[in-house]
Amino acid sequence: MYFQWKPYVSVAERRKKAERAAARYRKETGKTLSPVTAARGAIAKTFWGKAWCDNLERYSDYSNRLPRGRTYVRNGSVIDLRIAAGEVSAQVMGADLDQITVSIAAVPKTQWHALGGDCAGSIDSLVELLQGRLSQGVMERICRPQTGLFPSPKEIKFSCSCPDWAAMCKHVAAVLYGVGARLDRQPELLFALRRVDAKDLVARAGAGLPLAKKAPATGKMLDESKLAEVFGIELADAVVPALRAKAAPVKKKAPARKKKAVKRKAAAGTLKRADTAPKRKRKSG
Repeated sequence: MYFQWKPYVSVAERRKKAERAAARYRKETGKTLSPVTAARGAIAKTFWGKAWCDNLERYSDYSNRLPRGRTYVRNGSVIDLRIAAGEVSAQVMGADLDQITVSIAAVPKTQWHALGGDCAGSIDSLVELLQGRLSQGVMERICRPQTGLFPSPKEIKFSCSCPDWAAMCKHVAAVLYGVGARLDRQPELLFALRRVDAKDLVARAGAGLPLAKKAPATGKMLDESKLAEVFGIELADAVVPALRAKAAPVKKKAPARKKKAVKRKAAAGTLKRADTAPKRKRKSG
């Protein structure tokens, strides 16, 4: 008995079958599929998507099956792909509709802590991290094999409903590339897949930044009693610390009572000058 290959199915026929499968799925479940959009050229175009695909191609374990997987992705054969914590579930249309599950191990805590420590002071915001707008050194650290954020082959387990006996079939390879394409649009899914929080990495990196500028020398700070004299009021305990750092010489303002007294005195002087002024003699006609 000889093994027989399944008959070849053209790209156009696969797409028609994919459309029929999608319509049937919507009718049966009331839900829509989440396909990987077919496109020519590079599968991934942004930093995170390309970094994911580059990581896959780095491992010789996958070298034999990856080219067929790229073809399936570009042909639009991945009709559904969903990424959750530690797992990717997908449907790929080949000769038949195959169900694929890919499990990704969580980043070990010690590795995650080390990554955050190495990036300390280098990541200013979550937006900057997700957009990949970081220094070359930080990017190399995050993408480093074995100790970075991307999984190694031993951290990836997969299954497919197809009868292919290979360790990695073309359907699984297509799904793995599909993850890279999905990260172009939703890079935060990589952190969910590795079961870590991107905000935590930013927080750990920010821990390396100075929290405040150096405090002024003791000799340059005003004493509380002097501050009270300058401002002419009794300072509340909660206000004093802030005034110590920000207080500057201010002209002493006269109390309100003194101001009124000065005004009354000035008015009295004006009246007095008017009373003592010499009167002019009226000329007789």
